[in-house]
Amino acid sequence: MVSSFAFNPLISSSFNIASTTHHTSTNKQHLVTQKPVQLALVYQNPNNGCKVFHFGSIYQKVSSGFKGVAVMTDDKSTMSSVEEDFENIGLLDVDSSLKPFKDHFKYRLKKYLDQKKLIEDYEGGLEEFAKGYLKFGFNREEDGIVYREWAPAAQEAQIIGDFNGWDGSNHHMEKDQFGVWSIKIPDADGNPVIPHNSRVKFRFKHSDGFWVDRIPAWIKYATVDPSRFAAPYDGVYWDPPLSERYEFKYPRPPKPKAPRIYEAHVGMSSSEPRINSYREFADDILPRIQENNYNTVQLMAVMEHSYYASFGYHVTNFFAVSSRSGTPEDLKYLIDKAHSLGLHVLMDVVHSHASNNITDGLNGFDVGQSSQESYFHTGGRGYHKLWDSRLFNYANWEVLRFLLSNLRWWLDEFKFDGFRFDGVTSMLYHHHGINMAFTGDYNEYFSESTDVDAVVYLMLANCLVHNILPDATVIAEDVSGMPGLGRPVFEAGIGFDYRLAMAIPDKWIDYVKNKKDYEWSMKEISSNLTNRRYTEKCVAYAESHDQSIVGDKTIAFLLMDEEMYSSMSCLTDASPTIDRGIALHKVFIRPLNILDYIHIIHFLTMALGGEGYLNFMGNEFGHPEWIDFPREGNGWSYEKCRRQWNLVDTDHLRYKFMNAFDRAMNMLDDKFSFLASTKQIVSSTNNEDKVIVFERGDLVFVFNFHPENTYKGYKIGCDLPGKYRVALDSDAREFGGHGRVGHDADHFTSPEGIPGVPETNFNNRPNSFKVLSPPRTCVVYYRVDESQEESNSANLGGVEESFAAADTDAIPDVSTENKEDAVVTDIL
Repeated sequence: MVSSFAFNPLISSSFNIASTTHHTSTNKQHLVTQKPVQLALVYQNPNNGCKVFHFGSIYQKVSSGFKGVAVMTDDKSTMSSVEEDFENIGLLDVDSSLKPFKDHFKYRLKKYLDQKKLIEDYEGGLEEFAKGYLKFGFNREEDGIVYREWAPAAQEAQIIGDFNGWDGSNHHMEKDQFGVWSIKIPDADGNPVIPHNSRVKFRFKHSDGFWVDRIPAWIKYATVDPSRFAAPYDGVYWDPPLSERYEFKYPRPPKPKAPRIYEAHVGMSSSEPRINSYREFADDILPRIQENNYNTVQLMAVMEHSYYASFGYHVTNFFAVSSRSGTPEDLKYLIDKAHSLGLHVLMDVVHSHASNNITDGLNGFDVGQSSQESYFHTGGRGYHKLWDSRLFNYANWEVLRFLLSNLRWWLDEFKFDGFRFDGVTSMLYHHHGINMAFTGDYNEYFSESTDVDAVVYLMLANCLVHNILPDATVIAEDVSGMPGLGRPVFEAGIGFDYRLAMAIPDKWIDYVKNKKDYEWSMKEISSNLTNRRYTEKCVAYAESHDQSIVGDKTIAFLLMDEEMYSSMSCLTDASPTIDRGIALHKVFIRPLNILDYIHIIHFLTMALGGEGYLNFMGNEFGHPEWIDFPREGNGWSYEKCRRQWNLVDTDHLRYKFMNAFDRAMNMLDDKFSFLASTKQIVSSTNNEDKVIVFERGDLVFVFNFHPENTYKGYKIGCDLPGKYRVALDSDAREFGGHGRVGHDADHFTSPEGIPGVPETNFNNRPNSFKVLSPPRTCVVYYRVDESQEESNSANLGGVEESFAAADTDAIPDVSTENKEDAVVTDIL
């Protein structure tokens, strides 16, 4: 979920990118004032990058926690013992232009250390603290069920449900000094009184004397009566017998060098106008994802949300699997199946806000409460006016327990491999990014507008996740580009592994909608794709679910529009619009040879835009329709809340060409690992020729965006001397192209200029070779290792040559069993 902001963070010259800009600040930064706190020795844990801290402060106990919590007093007695450590904040060594904001980093790092130390002292450490689901909610203990709920403002409380006829008079709860209500319900005749899969609710009295019923905050499953329109949800006690519990069979696969992410929504993954199930997705869709050589699946809308059309972003029940698609055991089956296919599984986690729904969600717990008695801030600070949702109080002890435990729950119980954090921009700033155009000025990131409480929570969250699962992948959806977001916590960074490169799709959409082909600027395209902070990794994408929702259009739809319904048959010649659209989908430009454009837009984004790549479900083959969830405005229709897999499966339709190229470009990274390479050099952005040339790893990429010009003997620069061949060609017939580039040709390099004097080289490259470059195409070249050429005589001139055995108008039949033989051997 995003808001519309401009983005222009620091670009690093260390990436050898032609144009680089450093934004530095000359204005005095503003800091949130707080009394200084003393710190002590800091030791880095080499295993996980987090640090162990030992303090000597004086603490004052306050009543706000399960075991107790403390606040630090103003004691400077041992401050000097760690002052030197804070004079050497690692993040400032990475980017010296951050030094004017050193006090800000010291302040937030101290606040993080304070909070972490309190958790260690009063909860046994961060990882123990994050086991809150073993204490709160419903848990089996000796001879009974214990239920606990944090509701400090409640006057009385009961547990009600099917088990007691919804009459809680015999099941009153007791409140402790920290506002935690609890009850133990002993077994009857050796059996639990609350049956598995039965409905339950928390009933409590407000200070005004009224009783209200709410779903327990830590509930692990929630359902709704489908026969009643707008019926309220019920909490469900989920504790299946051993015979019904899903047991994981497969280990987590090794962490990929670079994530190639397939973003998916289980509910709308059916080709039929209905809600799909976890098991159907596992059996029918996961094999498609694997076949297209993605290594990671990112699941949306997993956490329960009462309003389906919210796309899963208005969460009501944070520990509950969305019941629309099945049970918790069904989701475990999906994840286990993904692991069996070698796929990592990320969860789209929403900790930036919560649904405003009072009946079904957390919002129902805080009527008339103060921030310290609630999960949320009070007043305007607790409400997001654009999202119509509630905002967490990240400084609250029980909020930290709830959210951190939520992360551990999904990792431990369901074996997720990491998270994509939604709405991070909203968390980082008190203004939530609303009406804020980020220009890259560092004062925009480090001021009194920064929500340091949220920053500290994210630091704790990333430290926790990587402690529990060192191979976890954690991605931030942030449009602001805050420096340090993707640096380790011990450097005073926030600790994410990747940030979504959210400015890239906005730029593509602007070009496709508003610029003619001849107006496209190669320098601007290249600059936009390489505009990311040095040492902070990004996941690039041309379009995600945001570009697919109702009211917007995918790139393919923008390029081809209504002709996608009438002109996609291979039985007739492609119209100029379709031809251009498929070309640009591969690259990404606008009308003429559409298929060529679609190819090159997606591929250029992948190859140049980041250290990871993301595609939303269906866009790999140019799905022609936007997404429109059932809602009042469309008569509650599911017609556009599905994916038309039949389009790519139909042999005579051109959708197969886009899908085949998507598979091939993922395969190219699988074999050459160019996404994980730190070598990225843009040697030419020729605006007259409309050509971009760059190196990623040891591959050389040539993108020709010109709508008409074919360049014969086009000279391109490279690093290493030797013999080069075609690795991937978007113009190959297997991808709906015209087959103009020969794959059997060897390209020999020539030395350029004076060795060791870059300015005398060709485009600052020490070697060059000549190629054929047709319009609206991209061709990738690899350097032949002649010492291995005899044993590996297969011509890498194709990734796409693996499809040549099939009819050029037919999509290849590459099953999971024969994929290695059919494709990989041609690449070695």
